Amino acid sequence: MTPDPRRPALAVCLVAAFMSGLDVSIVNVALPSIRESLHASADGLQWILSGYALTFGLLLVPAGRLGDARGWRDLFVLGVLLFTLASAACGLAPSMPVLVVARLLQGLAAGVINPQVSGLIQQMFQGAERGRAFGALGATIGVSTAAGPLIGGALVTVFGADHGWRWVFLVNVPIGLALLPLARKLLPAMPRGQGRRESMDPVGVLLLGAGVAGLLLPVIQQHQWQSPATWLLVPAALAVLAGFVAWERAYGKEPLVRLALFARRSYSLGTTIALFYFAGFTGIFFIFTLYLQSGLHYSPLQAGLSITPFALGSASASLLGGRLVGRAGRRVVAVGLLVVIAGLASTVWATVLVPGPGVGLAAALPLLVAGIGSGLVIAPNQAISLSEVPPAAGGSAAGVLQTGQRLGSSIGIAAAGSVFFGSLRDGWPAAFRHGLLVVLAFVGVALAAALYDLAKGRAER
Repeated sequence: MTPDPRRPALAVCLVAAFMSGLDVSIVNVALPSIRESLHASADGLQWILSGYALTFGLLLVPAGRLGDARGWRDLFVLGVLLFTLASAACGLAPSMPVLVVARLLQGLAAGVINPQVSGLIQQMFQGAERGRAFGALGATIGVSTAAGPLIGGALVTVFGADHGWRWVFLVNVPIGLALLPLARKLLPAMPRGQGRRESMDPVGVLLLGAGVAGLLLPVIQQHQWQSPATWLLVPAALAVLAGFVAWERAYGKEPLVRLALFARRSYSLGTTIALFYFAGFTGIFFIFTLYLQSGLHYSPLQAGLSITPFALGSASASLLGGRLVGRAGRRVVAVGLLVVIAGLASTVWATVLVPGPGVGLAAALPLLVAGIGSGLVIAPNQAISLSEVPPAAGGSAAGVLQTGQRLGSSIGIAAAGSVFFGSLRDGWPAAFRHGLLVVLAFVGVALAAALYDLAKGRAER
């Protein structure tokens, strides 16, 4: 039997998606080492975390549109090259300003890579195979984020506090260098005659970028920008985004975002679920890492190991979710969200029973359950959301979906972190529980959206 050439091509795409997703959370456990090594301020540390999310989110949609028009493979190679160079600059940074700038560039590169992965999957696969490929992509995104603290903790432990944080970034360099020739060799070029040379809608790009930045900045800088006037950016950003929608409707050429996609319930509700689930999903690792390292003085490796049950559950269930989604559809997502809620509620109870240093072990089984639920959410939701998207719009549609994920991640970290820090006067265990209640609220909204989709589908049948 002739080997399917699409399999190694998909593997190249998934490795790149894993690499960029890993950098969302791998840095968390390295922050104390960075603070000591580079004498970093709180502002600087915040920008290392949030700057990546900001620039990642800003470029997803424009890069997706550019890939749709000019070719996904070429943009993918460019993104991997920039990500590799930026990772090297982060790892070799002699000072905080250099590290922050390199981290912003790394986020831009991640924003270039990810929509091309979805566009390439759209190009290479059809039907049920496309669903399984998108399931694998969703699983990769979920597992990379969940595994970040463990991998980061291991690197800091192996290479020491002084240099371990540098390897958190430098580990991407050999991976990127290996991906570049493989991408050129294995990924399909855009078929001749399919490339489009129309305007890239620069006004739409500026309006969307300003709107997304306006939503993210007050969230990621809330502890540094103390003035309440900062939050005026949010209604201003919403007004800019309303202007973006009006512009896209009136734009005579090919728009940056095909708003007609949102008329498809699978896409509009899938994007909503992604936004609210990632708000909860990413917030878990942020507050749990803070609790373990700052409150209970866990080492980076111990903190990473404590979060590993979630990653293991997510990895194992993602494989199952990818197989089930073709038969059960949104029901898989709804069940997964219910399991996540059950796991997180049990985690809250575990911190009541074991509020001291043993909490990492006490929370292992509940986090495993939550991880299994997460595996049934991210991969199937990704597959369902993009299942009805025409291949020609694959990159930009995935860019919008992933922008929702990045917005959700930033909002979730900010909301759970604010409640966590605001509750420290009641003790570290109580602060963690209060932060988890915020996470549960976000996951509950995602569940409501999934149940609404099921109800609408039942009514239509």
